[in-house]
Amino acid sequence: MKPDAPAGSRLATRVGGAALIAATLLFAAVFAWLAHAFDYPAVLDRPAADVLPGLLALGETGRAVWVLYGLLPGLLVPAALGVYAAGRQAAPLPARAAVILAVLSAASMAAGLLRWPSLHWQLAIAHDTASPAARQAIAAVFAASNSYLGSFIGEFLGELFLNLFFVVSAAVLTRSGAAPRGLLLASLAAGLLGGVAMLRNVLPMVQAVAALNNAVLPAWMLVLGGVLVRHRAAASTRGPLAPTPCA
Repeated sequence: MKPDAPAGSRLATRVGGAALIAATLLFAAVFAWLAHAFDYPAVLDRPAADVLPGLLALGETGRAVWVLYGLLPGLLVPAALGVYAAGRQAAPLPARAAVILAVLSAASMAAGLLRWPSLHWQLAIAHDTASPAARQAIAAVFAASNSYLGSFIGEFLGELFLNLFFVVSAAVLTRSGAAPRGLLLASLAAGLLGGVAMLRNVLPMVQAVAALNNAVLPAWMLVLGGVLVRHRAAASTRGPLAPTPCA
């Protein structure tokens, strides 16, 4: 048994858990707004001539929502720092790996999402008054950015790093005694599901798996966030010399 964690570590894990929970709830709220106002994500399958005018019609409010959406992956960083604070003594290398994976995932997903209020927004403005020939060029840039920034960087790489982050985080929390061993098994199952789902752009046959992953992912994020918050709350109820379940 080790003495109770320092106050700074308790605060870091509590903030990390709260960040993960907040990311889940904000993601759901923003996604619902975009689904209603922009028919997202079905709109991704439509040509530039349909999508860009609809994007511009969202106005500055819609653009601000897209900016918020693109910044939400950044909440993975404090979540990873919470995992690091909880497991840096019991599993220092995996704890560092969790932070690196979270940063890579956040950067990849942000690059994909922030194309909408930046690159695509400017394309929408140009498309509004462009000639037919110019609109063809704009459509080509739009399709290329969707393929590179959206499908490859944002979705494939972002989700790859995200799934790895979840698995490594569960391993760190299990190793440190902050979570039961069942959490690691659950993370492996969720990671496998997410790994199959991220192939949806190249393997249409996995669309059903992707739909299931859309339901499992928010639940898993809430579970992991709850583990971090609850662990810190449990540590804070004991005195500085009280025993802790952390191995």
